[in-house]
Amino acid sequence: MEELIHARPVIPGEAEGMLMVSSEPLSFWGGYDQQTGEIIDRRHPLSGRIAAGHVLALPFTRGSSTTTAVLLEAVRVGVAPAALLSTGVDTCFALASIVAKELYARSLPVLVLRRQDFDALASGPSAAIMRDGKIILSKS
Repeated sequence: MEELIHARPVIPGEAEGMLMVSSEPLSFWGGYDQQTGEIIDRRHPLSGRIAAGHVLALPFTRGSSTTTAVLLEAVRVGVAPAALLSTGVDTCFALASIVAKELYARSLPVLVLRRQDFDALASGPSAAIMRDGKIILSKS
């Protein structure tokens, strides 16, 4: 069974991975291990989960512009999420994606969902991200 969601691409690209969703924001500085892809903030609901290769959905980030540096290093090492979904334009996500494309020729799609679409997401299904912002969720 498939479900189609429309998002606004901030940084377009194509990606595929299992969907990992949190209703809580994440600080990547001290919250995401840039060497393993593990969410290491022990107060976060996704603590201990590996986000590498997943489509990571967070309402927004907490913290500073260090998010960009952490994500960029995760892209370089190969442990970044496959794509990032949020409820608003996150300039730290966007900047990490732009620089990753320039330095490492690696894509990190960043998309914005309407709040009601974000709130309807659940972890588990496979998510295919299209350049035009379509997200196909497959529950199989």
